[in-house]
Amino acid sequence: FRSWKGKSNSLRSYLLHNAMKKINVLLSTFFGYGHLTKIPGTVTSAVVTVFIYIAYEILGYTDLKFSIIFFILLFFYSFYAVKDSESEFKNKDPRQIVIDEVLGQSMPLILLLYLNQTNQISISIEIYYILSFVFFRFFDILKPFPVSYFDKNHKNYFGIIMDDIMAGLYSMILIYLISLKF
Repeated sequence: FRSWKGKSNSLRSYLLHNAMKKINVLLSTFFGYGHLTKIPGTVTSAVVTVFIYIAYEILGYTDLKFSIIFFILLFFYSFYAVKDSESEFKNKDPRQIVIDEVLGQSMPLILLLYLNQTNQISISIEIYYILSFVFFRFFDILKPFPVSYFDKNHKNYFGIIMDDIMAGLYSMILIYLISLKF
């Protein structure tokens, strides 16, 4: 037993580190959606859109403050999760990491909750959900400035997340402008 004295802490640290890495990879890949061989980002964005539609529109979840707080916490934790799990993949911007799509796609959808609660939506809410998905994917794929800036100049966890945040911001702006028009 003397030979194990002091090693239990390092074993505990090792096990904790491995468990956290697995949790971070699970979160970064959005519970495995990132491992899809075809269009994992688009599939993840679609899943997030459907999930939030079900939560907000069918189940009637309308707590805007909680949605915003949860988004902010997920946003900040995602930097750590992506940085920790990057080493599990071969390139600097692995397509398996899709938590950035979850964040970017959630932004216009949280805006929809706000617009709906403040009666600023006059056409079918489903149209807004579809537009949110289409706009986000458009900006995420096309990468206009500043989306392209983060994508090209930050080949790390920061760039992985921030290019999708910018795409989500562009999507929010378009959704808001459409809500003003219609």
